[in-house]
Amino acid sequence: MELRANIRKLVDHKYFQPIVIGIIFLNGLIIVAETYDEGNQLLLFLDKIIVWIFVVELFLKMVGLGLKGYFSDRWNWFDFTIVLGSLVFYASPFVSVLRLIRVLRLLRMIPAIPALRKIIDSLMKSVPALTGILGLSILIFSIYAIIGTTFFSEVLPYEYFGSFHTSLFTLMQVVTFESWASQVARPVMSEVPWSWLYFVSFIIIGALVILNLVVAVILSYLGQEDEGIRVEQMERLFSENEALKNDIGEIKQILLEQNKK
Repeated sequence: MELRANIRKLVDHKYFQPIVIGIIFLNGLIIVAETYDEGNQLLLFLDKIIVWIFVVELFLKMVGLGLKGYFSDRWNWFDFTIVLGSLVFYASPFVSVLRLIRVLRLLRMIPAIPALRKIIDSLMKSVPALTGILGLSILIFSIYAIIGTTFFSEVLPYEYFGSFHTSLFTLMQVVTFESWASQVARPVMSEVPWSWLYFVSFIIIGALVILNLVVAVILSYLGQEDEGIRVEQMERLFSENEALKNDIGEIKQILLEQNKK
């Protein structure tokens, strides 16, 4: 038990997590360096050392927090999966899988940094609310894709509005503002004068309104996270004040009893 308590102190030490973050950064630098000098033995050796450092870190957390305490946090499950995958696929003959796992190790930066973890948690909580916006987006894209296929299929080459699925892809290009005016809108407007209304309305609805709705939903959940923390702090302060009042009352009672004697 004493060993476990000492390991728990080590894991909770203020410098433990910054060191882990630094190692993750180093891992990223090694991966980037390998893109310039593939097969470098020194880089591969350093990568192996980092993998085993991650394994040791995982083991220390499991011992210090206990298996139940460790796996009660879903972010620890995330860390465990990535480290385990690194070990399982390290000797894999599939180079592409190994490279993917090594790159995914950089995602350990998310649970290591509270600010990133907070953003991801808020995104996950906002998923149910975003499904409604996703449904609305699919409906709007489908309507505009059908209109585009109906009226513009003969104006541009097939890959733009020749079919429903190509129209959807073209609308994705328009909504991201990727060469939409020169490649899509202006050629169509030169043949179909009223098509400006089609493109302008789609950009306003698809790019401005829907995108702002998504941002608003995510920001609202970020605000709820902060509000939840404030409420939790206020409740803790209230309970501490109540406990302090009770202690003061007990002290007063003891002093009064002593004075009576």
